[in-house]
Amino acid sequence: MSNNNGILLISHGSSLPYGEVTFNEIKDKFIKKTGFATEVGYMKVSQPSIAGAVEILKNEVDDLNKIIAMPVFLAPGIHTNIDIPILLGLEPLETDPRCPDGNYPDEHYLSIADDVEFDGEIELLPAIGPDDDLLKFIDKRIDEALSESELNDDAATGVLLVSHGSRLKYNKEFISALFDKFEKTTDYPCNFGFMELEEPDIPTAIDSLLEDNEIERLIVVPVFIAPGVHTTNDIPTILGLKEPDEHHHHHHHDHDHDHEHGHEHHHHHDLTAIDFDGEILYPEPIKADDILIDILIKKVNEAL
Repeated sequence: MSNNNGILLISHGSSLPYGEVTFNEIKDKFIKKTGFATEVGYMKVSQPSIAGAVEILKNEVDDLNKIIAMPVFLAPGIHTNIDIPILLGLEPLETDPRCPDGNYPDEHYLSIADDVEFDGEIELLPAIGPDDDLLKFIDKRIDEALSESELNDDAATGVLLVSHGSRLKYNKEFISALFDKFEKTTDYPCNFGFMELEEPDIPTAIDSLLEDNEIERLIVVPVFIAPGVHTTNDIPTILGLKEPDEHHHHHHHDHDHDHEHGHEHHHHHDLTAIDFDGEILYPEPIKADDILIDILIKKVNEAL
């Protein structure tokens, strides 16, 4: 890599602290393993913004002439295909279903974001996608979960992968492709479900898994990078691991739903607990796991 390059890792940003903790760890590990000049930029809420991160890279790298922007998102979607290109001053990759004419309301985060000031080249990489190495993460979380189990080793075990869901088709394509790879490599009966916006939802996915298999122990693997409201509150509530919290939903949908144009989808506030009386094990999301760092390094090196 020429020493006039900088790496910009792009995250969503969260009103909860976990995201920044996770992404600072990801950045530190990435720098330690590569030595590349690297900064994290957030789409919203958290600091530095994408424009702010570019300024940091300009100060850090003499004659910075190229930025490789890597969205640290598992699946493509509105953020990677529309928001992030616009925030970087590039052309969006597709028309925005939320706002087809591209004229965003004044208070929208795409309207209030600072413009990126950079004369060099910005190469925007795609989201991570259903990378084979993510199977290592799933297997690792299954092993961690089993080490916490109170049942015997031979208890009948099922695995559910949980993803976020999206108004666009990509999240389903991502988890379907990842699940197909996982299903071919695992001996466990398994299924996948979505937090919101997409079918099957978690209770439906679990029901069909239980219908077809005798299961005494269920391992629910959140296929998310950073912990947030969904992984710490919504999913555990659906799994019956946490009492419903009456107040949680007033703030957690402030990320890109501020101008939904009728795409109301706050339908998971009746977080219905599932019907399963076996053991449920719920390991952590990916966080700054070395597996993720190595995937990011591989993607960036392919671009260099």
